[in-house]
Amino acid sequence: MAEVTQRGGQQLSWSDIPRDLVGHVLRLLPAYADRARFAAVCPQWRAAAWQHALPPPLPLLALPDGTFYSLPYGKKFRFPGFGCADYKIAACGSWLVFPRDDCCFLVDPIAGATVKLPALSRVRLRPPNAVAKYVMVEGGKGRSCDPYVTWMHMKDMEEAPIIRKLILCSPNLAAAFIGIGRAIQIVVCQPGASSWSVRANDPCNFFEDMAFYQEKLYTLSHFEDLRVMNISQDPRSGDPQVSRIGQVIRGDRAVLPDGSIFKKKLYLVESRGALLMVRRKVCFREISDEMLAGQSEFEVFKADFKNSRWVNVTTLGDDQMLFLGRWCSRAVSASHYGMSSDLIFFIHDVMENVTEYTCEDTCVSVYNMRTSQVSCPLPMVWKRKMIFPTWLFPWG
Repeated sequence: MAEVTQRGGQQLSWSDIPRDLVGHVLRLLPAYADRARFAAVCPQWRAAAWQHALPPPLPLLALPDGTFYSLPYGKKFRFPGFGCADYKIAACGSWLVFPRDDCCFLVDPIAGATVKLPALSRVRLRPPNAVAKYVMVEGGKGRSCDPYVTWMHMKDMEEAPIIRKLILCSPNLAAAFIGIGRAIQIVVCQPGASSWSVRANDPCNFFEDMAFYQEKLYTLSHFEDLRVMNISQDPRSGDPQVSRIGQVIRGDRAVLPDGSIFKKKLYLVESRGALLMVRRKVCFREISDEMLAGQSEFEVFKADFKNSRWVNVTTLGDDQMLFLGRWCSRAVSASHYGMSSDLIFFIHDVMENVTEYTCEDTCVSVYNMRTSQVSCPLPMVWKRKMIFPTWLFPWG
């Protein structure tokens, strides 16, 4: 910015503002968009923005049309030079996922970085000579496997498997849920490698979420089972592989029985050294052959590893608040942004077949754990029948 200020005949530039004052101003800007505009004023301010140790800004909300919202604002923007439209899912952090026939690209629109992963068609079986143990049979409800579906059956189905969830655990490990309907399998790879690794004859599961917690990979099923995946290296290629799966917590099957008027969605989030399971219940009703989703209710549980159980908690504690999404969830410090703790920001992304929501003018709502009230304070437009938006978490 070339603007200057006259004072006593002396020209003053924006770049003359002391660096410590610049840092103080930056700390008062929790929104990513505000920090980006601040850094664009002049090279000196841009350098100061990098030099100061700042808390991360509030997350962005990415829409599949290539536009973004910077909380708490309701105005869309685009990243110049990046074609971010038509992403399929997001990987936790600030990565958008673009599957292609020959590979899978992860794009970070904030940092301008790209990571290449193998195509879904490139899967390395464990063991290498695996064959299907069970045969597909025809029944009244179509083709099925008895007693369960494995990767060997899924890869031969007419419908192609898709990525349901993907996380970059470390520079050397990526993990993904790949599946068809409720039949989901976990695959792992090293970024830049030529293939994924899968346990060929393990039963597929109805996975809801996964998290990389204390250097271990955990998965959460629809039945609230928590499992840990032991990761080892292939002795020949050095690529990661799931060597062992252990059950940590067995969930309660009777929480939401079939036929319930509720739809359940589970999230797995690390918060202040604890692993949390968030159970979200959405009440729905049928009107004129359409499913209408109503308000959401939330319960939060902490993993008790010693006693192998989920323990209900009524507060997030330590000034924490949660941002929940189908593909990316995270706990953040409320005090960094002058906000109250025990707030849960969530995206309306539970039911694929639902075209109407109670809060029709927004795709984000906030649940207050202290009052059990849901509010829609963010003026963001919900576009019906659109692929779900996702959170992105810029760090600094």
